[in-house]
Amino acid sequence: MTTVVLADDEALLRKAMAALLPMEGDITVLAEAEDGAQAVAATLDHRPDVLVIDLEMPGVDGLGAVAEIRRVLPDQVVLMLTRHARPGVLRKALKLGVQGFVSKSADPAHITSVIAALHGGRRWIDPDVSALAVADDCPLTDREIDVLRATAEGYSVADTARQLHLADGTVRNYLSNAMQKTQTRTRHEAARYAREHDWL
Repeated sequence: MTTVVLADDEALLRKAMAALLPMEGDITVLAEAEDGAQAVAATLDHRPDVLVIDLEMPGVDGLGAVAEIRRVLPDQVVLMLTRHARPGVLRKALKLGVQGFVSKSADPAHITSVIAALHGGRRWIDPDVSALAVADDCPLTDREIDVLRATAEGYSVADTARQLHLADGTVRNYLSNAMQKTQTRTRHEAARYAREHDWL
């Protein structure tokens, strides 16, 4: 028997999965969550074999929730459901140690078999999801992404430098490189361009 916590803000989909997964395999749904904060609380409370979590949720999103859970339960097995598996998001999820990625439109029987595989210690990324990851065309370095993310959040160069423990001049160099790579004129345009391409 595999225990799961289901986290998805779409009530209809979440309820359908809660009803269908136990019918498809040896699965017990311990709890449901409708946002990231609830997902964190339910997972830490119930300690499921597998957390099945939607990527895009209000407030704390799927990635934010997994990051919080990982701090307490570093070995928590996670299956992430997504409609738009963009390369930057997939890269972040894999860095967080997410073991499985499945499209939200997948058949419940398929999701059940993936849950069983993850519980058995395997990894799974749906082919359509991994195809997007291979197509990743982000030219920015991790540091350039860091400074653009700070820019997008409204931080000044000085604030960004303090936050990342860098010199002001170093931050300006990273921003200049990012502006060249995105062919934009200002750091705010570069941040917007990077966000639109899901590089942040």
